[in-house]
Amino acid sequence: MNSSPTSSPSPTPAPSPFAAEPPRPTSGTTLRRDAIGTWDLVFFVVAAAAPLTVMAGVAPIGIAVAGPGAVAGYLIAGIALALFAVGFTAMSRHVNNAGAFYAYIAQGLGRPAGVGAALVALVAYSGIGIGLYGAFGFFAHTTGDDLLHLDLPWWIWTLASVALVWLLGFRQVTLSAKILGVALGAEVLILSVLAVAVLAQGGPEGFSVEPFRSDNIFTDGFAGALSITFGAFIGFEATAIYGEEARDAGRAVGRATYIAVGFLAVFYTFIAWIVVTAYGPSLVTGAARENPPALVFAATDEFVGASAVDVMNVLIVTSSFAAILAFHNAANRYFFALGREGVLPRPLARVHPVHRSPWVAGAVSTALSVVIIAGFALAGLDPFLKLLIWLNSPGIIGVMALQALCSFAVVGFYLRRPELPGSLWVRIIAPLLGGLVLTAATWLAVDHMDLLTAADTTTNLVLLLPLPIVFAAGVLLALRLRATDPARYARLTTDVEEVPA
Repeated sequence: MNSSPTSSPSPTPAPSPFAAEPPRPTSGTTLRRDAIGTWDLVFFVVAAAAPLTVMAGVAPIGIAVAGPGAVAGYLIAGIALALFAVGFTAMSRHVNNAGAFYAYIAQGLGRPAGVGAALVALVAYSGIGIGLYGAFGFFAHTTGDDLLHLDLPWWIWTLASVALVWLLGFRQVTLSAKILGVALGAEVLILSVLAVAVLAQGGPEGFSVEPFRSDNIFTDGFAGALSITFGAFIGFEATAIYGEEARDAGRAVGRATYIAVGFLAVFYTFIAWIVVTAYGPSLVTGAARENPPALVFAATDEFVGASAVDVMNVLIVTSSFAAILAFHNAANRYFFALGREGVLPRPLARVHPVHRSPWVAGAVSTALSVVIIAGFALAGLDPFLKLLIWLNSPGIIGVMALQALCSFAVVGFYLRRPELPGSLWVRIIAPLLGGLVLTAATWLAVDHMDLLTAADTTTNLVLLLPLPIVFAAGVLLALRLRATDPARYARLTTDVEEVPA
């Protein structure tokens, strides 16, 4: 694609963030149009889910908490999120905005709820992305030591990745899509190699349906693992975030969302079952509790060989990096959307004149990452058990809550617009069911958060507290704007496009 300055209109100077009545977006706050297609969207969202990092780095924690029943958790999460996707993708045909949750919830439940949801999304996506730097640092440190005999502190690897993520986020979105596509293909391939080997050789207890038995599902541990199983899908809803940059957005967003949810549900459930089979349902829980990060690597060594473990060690580093890049891009677009709307300082809505990327938002996101990573490093906290788990847990819960709220917003959106096409299943039943299931799952994840973080109640409350605080702040900000500047308030979330079905 031609990326010369003449390929896009010249940017206009951004107005003051304190302007009383900010103008509607101009070319200076317009992302690159028709830049990515359906499969680019799939690469973004599935790479954000990071299958190898999830299966090798996070799923063992779920198995340690819930036992073999954790396998069924991925299937249950996939079904619930498929229900969510029905209304979500239907709404994407009518609302096209880089602040997806923000615009959807505001259009369905009102602007105050939308602004509150936008700030929660910003905190959640940023927290997940920054937390994943901890996974990257942990795996890069161990891989560098084992394969290169380069014993560098985790935070050096992490800060180097921060710089590279910033650079890629600064460039055209198509470059990120290509990198994510390659990384995704490699990590899916190595997990498939493990699966074939286990299927060919069989596990010590044979092939069992034990993970799907009710007595392994209806347990306290299973409830605690829900944030892991639902969190494994986090990022697939970001298809709508890229709607402004997608070709034929009305179709591409829907297709990419269904492909992502379907693939992840089947792949996660299958690979988690393979891992349980490799150890045996009666032994896998103990092995996971003894050393969670080694669970999948040890199985690969046993069934495939040491060379495959070396490849997996490299690919889990690239997998976590790909996930960071995807969440960095998502957080950037929330900064961008809120800056464009005037909710946050309007310079955040500036786009690069050549790459049409939200470069100011990316710089802010990068600076925030550096500050938090430096704080954890100076405090001597573990990058995997603290930086990853402590930031990802509330981030995942925040996105789960937004998914539930967005499901109810779809119902509200269609009730307000009965003239729009759509069956009762699409407009009401599926999103309502999805919203109820997601609400229950969110509550269970919050109630059993201690099983995941291994922290006391006070620490867990501190980790979760930013979510209701920023939501309330967003609602109050919108209400204050409605009272002091009704014209500006009326323009919130109206900068969306009607996309032909």
